[in-house]
Amino acid sequence: MAKYREIKGLTIQTTDSDPVENVGTWASSTSANLGREELGAGGTATAAIIFGGQQLPPVSPRTRAETETWNGSTWTEVGDLNTVKKNQAGAGTPSTALSSSGQDPSSDNSPLVEQWNGSAWTEVAEVNTARRQLAGAGVSGTAALIFFGYGGSPETFTNVCESWNGSAWTEVGDTNTGRVRPGSFGTYTSAIGAGGSPNGSGNAANAESWNGSAWTEVGDLNTARRDMASHGSGGSSTDGLIFAGYTTTNLASTESWDGTSWTEVNDLSTAFRNGFGSQQGSSTSAIAGLGTSTTLQTQVEEWSFPPPTSRFLTEGDAVLVGGTTFKGVIKASSPATVWSSGGNMNTARLYQWGHGPSTGITSSMISGGTSASAPRESKTEQYNGTSWTEVGDLGTGGSTEGQMSSGNQASAMAAAGNQGPSGAGNNNSQIWNGSSWSESAELNESKSGRGGSGTGPAAFVFGGSPTTANSELFDGTSWSEVNNLNTDRYSQSGCGSPASSLCINGYAPSAYTTDVESWNGTSWTEIANTSNKQGIGGAAGASNQNAVKFGGSGGPTGFSAFTELWNGSSWTEIGDLSSSYTGNVGAGSSASAINTGGKTNPTTFSAVTEEFEGSIDLQTITVS
Repeated sequence: MAKYREIKGLTIQTTDSDPVENVGTWASSTSANLGREELGAGGTATAAIIFGGQQLPPVSPRTRAETETWNGSTWTEVGDLNTVKKNQAGAGTPSTALSSSGQDPSSDNSPLVEQWNGSAWTEVAEVNTARRQLAGAGVSGTAALIFFGYGGSPETFTNVCESWNGSAWTEVGDTNTGRVRPGSFGTYTSAIGAGGSPNGSGNAANAESWNGSAWTEVGDLNTARRDMASHGSGGSSTDGLIFAGYTTTNLASTESWDGTSWTEVNDLSTAFRNGFGSQQGSSTSAIAGLGTSTTLQTQVEEWSFPPPTSRFLTEGDAVLVGGTTFKGVIKASSPATVWSSGGNMNTARLYQWGHGPSTGITSSMISGGTSASAPRESKTEQYNGTSWTEVGDLGTGGSTEGQMSSGNQASAMAAAGNQGPSGAGNNNSQIWNGSSWSESAELNESKSGRGGSGTGPAAFVFGGSPTTANSELFDGTSWSEVNNLNTDRYSQSGCGSPASSLCINGYAPSAYTTDVESWNGTSWTEIANTSNKQGIGGAAGASNQNAVKFGGSGGPTGFSAFTELWNGSSWTEIGDLSSSYTGNVGAGSSASAINTGGKTNPTTFSAVTEEFEGSIDLQTITVS
């Protein structure tokens, strides 16, 4: 019988513990100023807001109006709500937020809504169905969604869903079930509601996904739970966390959602219920805390994705972990062969938008671009892991000459491209709702060659030509200028979310660069450079902690096949693409991505798709 090494030709590695596959960890953070439960919340891991809630006896009155904001390091008390309230739905950020329905001293089911403008709360239009213990989602005080809860007339565990556009509430598609105290996250067009109680005392595990027009039942939580209140963190319906809550006891367990299934990851250090989460965080970046543990608490914890200790192993590798137990890799990617062939697009093109930043290959979509027959394509195609299918065209054809990857097949944004025969930059943006494109608000600056990221309509763009450092954020309704890049550039690659993005390489300001900048939801920071220069190339990643970049201009011949992996602290060169490209685009995550389109020489448009799989699955093998 042949020995293992003779079959695989590989050396067994010895470690003290299992290799880490980016499971993430919770760590203690700065405590809030006021302990409370059943509060509202919104924001990201580095820019959050909490408001209302209740305290415990002997405090009187128990229901509170206090508001605090988080800047990534400290909590600051700001303006109070006009009406004390608990069990409301929250949405937004420290500069624009919404507190909807809930309980106030005059009503168990309050219709009152207040909008935060960064300095004060103002009462705005009331909800159609007043309710308490409901769920919310949204990126701003002008674009939000509320669903679930207990209320109506007669009172019931409601499935009514309402959408807020900044001036009025509209009843939209009902959820499939009614429940109270669920977890939720996402945007007003791409959200998740999970868990809760269907009858006030039992525990639910089922989850539902919102695509902007309808709710669909998706995979169940591993642990049925309720009393999550504002628990959840995620940029869209395909990327997020659910944590804490109550069964017959308080919970510390955390589950990560990838658009298909829930995975149990590391627990919070403290089990609690009725606290809050950063609803617009992600599966890689979040904060959570307050609520009730053994007592009412002020404690806050931060979730982060550490760099893996072992990311890429070759198929057949084995890791020895003490005694006679091997951890053998049954599926892994070799640095020499990480890319494999996928299905060709129907239309060869370059400079297109990519969509699908978090869930990977089978949620990918591309739109627009430049083809041999159309300098400004309108065609949109979706990928199922095997083949591409044409779906609804862009309302206005365009191309990017940079990379913006925002959204997925259910919810996406195409913004800041070129339109018309001249190819001049424009300020147009278009939103995909799962079946068609519609025109959205215009950007503040007209540029070409912009990079970008996003999780559906929640989008972020930066840089562009004429050379600029301008950055703009879309809140579901309008574009706002935020802090600029440190270095002017264009034709860069972008990936991540509006709260956690990377701007990779580009032309800055007079040559292709290796520079990379990281966005934390508030500001840009220069981080480790890539090994290779790149412009007009592909990138994929769900946050500023994990990404892969590939292809693009800047190689020895002007076309590049280089692939580099970012683990949150450094770039590593891994296996090249099968061909060299420029004008290619990426979509997906750092573990599951595609490269498609571009040119492989000065005259040949490419329809080729290459697939990247970076996951490792370990299996225990006991030997003598």
